[in-house]
Order: sequence, then structure tokens, then C-alpha cells
Amino acid sequence: MGRVISLINQKGGVGKTTTAINLAASLGEAGERTLLIDFDPQGNATTGVMRDRLEADADTVYELLCGLAKAEECIIYGVAEGVDLMPASVSLSGAEVELLELDSTETKTQLKKCIEQLKETYDYILIDCPPSLGILTINALTAADGAIIPVQCEFYALEGLRQVIETIRLIQAKLNPKLKIEGVLLTMYNSRTRLSVQVVDTVRETVTKDLKEPVFDTIIPRNVRLAEAPSFGEPITVYDPASRGADSYRLLAAELIKNNQ
Repeated sequence: MGRVISLINQKGGVGKTTTAINLAASLGEAGERTLLIDFDPQGNATTGVMRDRLEADADTVYELLCGLAKAEECIIYGVAEGVDLMPASVSLSGAEVELLELDSTETKTQLKKCIEQLKETYDYILIDCPPSLGILTINALTAADGAIIPVQCEFYALEGLRQVIETIRLIQAKLNPKLKIEGVLLTMYNSRTRLSVQVVDTVRETVTKDLKEPVFDTIIPRNVRLAEAPSFGEPITVYDPASRGADSYRLLAAELIKNNQ
């Protein structure tokens, strides 16, 4: 039975989508059957693994949520080694309104119902959440077994992190008791700046001691090749497999697999 993991942070620009794409590719490369679900109306995870544009009439996660298509009809197969994609388009932004028309329980559990059978097909299902804590993110967390919280190595790193963790704890208490935090992931690390080093130490101490949650040993570096890869519609493991960015995501995949054995 596959493990569903949501990547969540209400702040944009922290490497959430970059992590979703490249962790999925690294898991696939390691032999894990992986599905990447783009659950952000901006659709950046979709364009980040597709060289060709999504066809206008393609079924997406929006059609799945609204009951207009079956799960297997919304999947694009083989976007990378071992990786399939459930794409998103701007139409997903309308799903929030449509979800609110359901009763209060269905509003929060629609995605879970839609992807439940897919857990038999995949080892890992990664959900790239929108940069907000709205109804789409609540759906993703209710459907998930675990959550990864990417945090940029910057001065304001801890700002908002407590809110994300409190949201996850609320979901655990009210909707999904099996949900656990896989770990906080430090991203955009620059070893040449004293600030990055200080942020790593501060986040590790605060999260593990005060918030009692895990932090991944793997740290994702600030890397030019990582930033370039999405514009070519390729994960870093394809765009530049020998880069530091590719190696760091392979390490993260190995750490995640080990933690869930």
C-alpha cells in the first residue's frame, strides 16, 4: 500500500514545488513507483516535468475532484523514470468554490476518496499543495499519511512554520489521526553565508526541541541548475544528473525511504 505525502508551506518561494518534482524523480529513479499530484492551481509542478504544454482538453485533478473523470483518466504516464503525473490547470482554482457546495465532511475528504484506490498502484504519492492553508491544502492533508514542510534558509525561516505545524496538528485531531510530519526540509542553503549556517542551527533546535517534530538530515543547496531545470520541463535528475542539486534530492529520497521502512 503506497504512502501519500503532502508538501506544504503557506509561504511561496521556499522550494516546495521544486522539492515535489525532484523528490518524485529521485524516488522513481530509486525504483519506487511514484505519482506526483499537482494540487496547486498555478500548475508549476505540471510544467516542471512536461516539455510539451498540457492539452486544453486534458483531464486534470480538477475533473477528478468534480467527478467528471476517473483517476486513471487524469494521469499522464511516464513523465520521468518511474514517475506519473496528475496535472493541474488554472481551472483547479474553481474547485474551492465547488467543494464548498458539498456537505462539511465531503468538502474536506474529496481528494482522499478520489485517490484511495491509487495507493495500491504506487509506492509513493506526492501532493504539491498550493501556498496557502485553504480548502485544497486541507483536502491534501486529510488524504495524506505524511507531510513534508520545506523551509528556506533565510532570516524569516521560522515565521509561519509554527502555523503550518499547528494546522497539521489540527488536521490530526479533527480529520486524520494517522497524519504525521515526515520532517521539516531545509532548502536553498548557501554554505558560504553565515546566515544560512545560523538558520540551520536555529531551525533544527526550535523544531526538534520546542515543537518536537523531526528535521531531515538532508539539506537542499541553493543551486543554479536546480533553478534552471523547470524551464526545460525536466527534473534535475534528467536535466543535470551529476549536479549537487540532483545528488541532494537523491539523498532526500533515500532518507525518506529509510524512515518509512
